[in-house]
Order: sequence, then structure tokens, then C-alpha cells
Amino acid sequence: MKDILEIKESFDHRAIIIQVDFPKKREAFSSMDAFAEFKGLVLSSGANISHEEIFKQAKPTSGLFISKGKVERIKILAEETHSDLVIFNHDLSPSQERNLENIFQKRVLDRTGLILDIFSVRASSHVGKLQVELAQLSHLSTRLVRGWSHLERQKGGIGLRGPGETQLETDRRLLNHRIKSIKKRLDKTHKQRAVNRYSRKKSSQTLVALIGYTNAGKTTLFNLLTQSQLYADDKLFATLDSITRKNSILGLDDILFSDTVGFISNLPTQLIESFKATLDELKAADMLIHVIDISDPDFLFKSEQVLKILEELGLSSIPQIRVHNKCDKIELNVKRNLAKKSNYEVLISALRNQGINELVSSIHFHRQKNIMRQWIELEPDQGKIRSKLYSLDRVVEETTNEVGMIKLLLEIDEKELNNLVSHNDIRLVSNREKISITDY
Repeated sequence: MKDILEIKESFDHRAIIIQVDFPKKREAFSSMDAFAEFKGLVLSSGANISHEEIFKQAKPTSGLFISKGKVERIKILAEETHSDLVIFNHDLSPSQERNLENIFQKRVLDRTGLILDIFSVRASSHVGKLQVELAQLSHLSTRLVRGWSHLERQKGGIGLRGPGETQLETDRRLLNHRIKSIKKRLDKTHKQRAVNRYSRKKSSQTLVALIGYTNAGKTTLFNLLTQSQLYADDKLFATLDSITRKNSILGLDDILFSDTVGFISNLPTQLIESFKATLDELKAADMLIHVIDISDPDFLFKSEQVLKILEELGLSSIPQIRVHNKCDKIELNVKRNLAKKSNYEVLISALRNQGINELVSSIHFHRQKNIMRQWIELEPDQGKIRSKLYSLDRVVEETTNEVGMIKLLLEIDEKELNNLVSHNDIRLVSNREKISITDY
């Protein structure tokens, strides 16, 4: 079991890092420098890079992922550089990992294992630690046999059958029990968060979530908007736990900002599943601020990756402001080309406190343009809907006609109104009216 627990510790190793380019698998729109991001992940884990290896190969091999000739070369390099860790910028199957470890006699780690280790070190809240542990256990359950390789010599026969398999089954049962226990505790936390979301809706507070690629500057902007002192650094995944706080900027009354974990390309499936509840928090957001590191040469690819993940999570319909951060690091002529073209794009430097007024104006614009004034008509027996609308502070005026029909003038978000009408037998009395900036 020692191998299973080692992944929770931060690395203090000399590592050989490997990336293989497969020309046939290259995407039409891919990262300009995926290897630089990979190196950033390795350094964030605390490992020391002793050698870098990039080479091309037609396709992965089933047993070792890379060719036997490359395996022998890496084995020699590991011995010469006294490296005790080999990290691949790819996802390896459990059998490929075991086969490579048997040849190298070194620890082998793939991209998913690397990201899981970084998350385990950065998680600070109780919920964050539980979510990371759930992802780790889900990942390690398929690699459990590695921890009991000393039993593989028992081939069977009288007196020799069973011990290895029995121990593995027992261990897997313990893992599954722990996974169920973590899921149960997370479900309890998620129910509490659902209550908190209802309270926010009732108090008419607007939730604005900061999203973006890892290391785009979300936490620096969050600290500026909320006068917080959260840890922010020029590292991948410096922020892991989602935090929501009230704003401190004049003119943004009743707005809550939420700092979230950064996205990354090829995000491991285990992380998406384990952090699903945290990501579901984004569904409660009234607005998204997509923070983009405009000084990054690869910003187009990274922003597309964020949009792709948002689409997978079903969050594409939430109003979004694109914030081009770190504008202090780009040249003047580039700034002019990226100058704000609409209320959907803002150019800022969170570190230098530049462009914040433009961001505030953009938030106001989006907040107001989706609020509708609309008369609806309810039957006398639809008192529960009426009570709910009052509890959410959506009713501006009420009238009742001679036959008991209830007319309500609502001040409500357009999306919320559409959901209300589609899920209930409600009739719209007049045309929708958008609230203008001067009316709001």
C-alpha cells in the first residue's frame, strides 16, 4: 500500500520528462507549446528536471507506449543522471506504467498522476481535500496490482493458490468503501451549498464567477475586487479551492465574486467527476468573467480550451465577459488592436490595478441588460408560485380581477422567467420590457 500513498506527497526527486509527438493524432487547433506547460506542471509539483526528451513516433505501442529503442535510451539516461522518476506528458494505461517501471526500475508517472499530486498538495479546505482524495482513489484503483507485485511469483498449485488475489480483492474492497464514504460526505456538503445558493437568490445577490485557464491571474483579480489576501503566485494551479466573497468595489452593490480552480487542456476524467459539485457551483452563477492571460503567446488555444470545458459542463448560456489580463506585459500597438470593442471584452492589468473601471461598467451592463419587467397571470390555485416569487423578491406590483385571477408585475432575469414559464402553466400578459440602465 506504500505505493498508493506516495502520490499524496509532494515530489523531491530528480525527474526525466518525456513528450511524444504523434503527427497523425495532432489536432487542427493545438497548443503552440504544450511542452512548456508540461514543464510548468512538473516544476509546480516540486520535482527537479534532470533531462528533457521530446521525440516523434508514428503511434503508441500497446505494451510500453514508446518504442523499445527509446525505452532503452531512457533507462540509460535515468542511470546516468541519477533520476528516480520518469514523467510522461501523456496518459498511460496501468499495464504500460507497470511494464515501464519494471524496465526502468524507477517510478513512472503519467500526466493524470502528476496533476493529481499537485492538487493534493494545493488543497487546503476540507471539501477540497475530500475531492482530491476521491480523484486519487478512483485513479489508483486501476493500478492497485502494482503495490502487490511481490506476490506475482505465486503461479498456483496446492498450497500456493489465492493469497495474492485475496489480498488484492480485500484492498480493492477497502478502497471502494472509502470512495463511497467520501461521496456520502461530499453529498452532505453539496446539499448545504444548495441551501446557500437559495439564500443568495432570495436576497437578490448577483454571483459572478471568475473562470479561466490556470495561471491567468484570476486570484489576483479576485483579491483586487474583494480586498482579500488569497495566495496568488505565478504557478499552475496556485488556487484549488473555490471561495466566494462580497465585493469591495464602489458601485457594485449586492455582488458576490467567486474564485475558481483554473482549467487546463486534457483535464483528467477523475478530476472532472470528483470536482463536479464544485464546477456545478458555476451553474448558479449569474455571470462569468473569463480571465485570459493576454501576454501568453498561446492565449488563443487556452481560451478555446476553457470554452470547450464550459460547453461540456453546460455553462455556455451564462452571460460572459472576456477579461484580457496582464495588459502591462504587452506592447502598445498590441493593446490598440485588443482595445475594448464591446461590453463583452475588457483590457485590464489586475496586478497594476488598470482597467478596473471599464470592468465595473461591463459588469453593470451585463447585469442590467438581462433583467426584465413582465406581467404574468396566475390562477387562484397557484398560490405556491406566487409565494415563491415573493420570497425571491421578484414581485413589483400585484392586482386581482373580479374572478380571482392574479396579475403580478415581475422584475426578473430573462433566463429565470423563461424557466418559470416553461415549467408552470403561466400566461404572459404583456410584452417583455428590458430595464434600461437609467431605470435600474
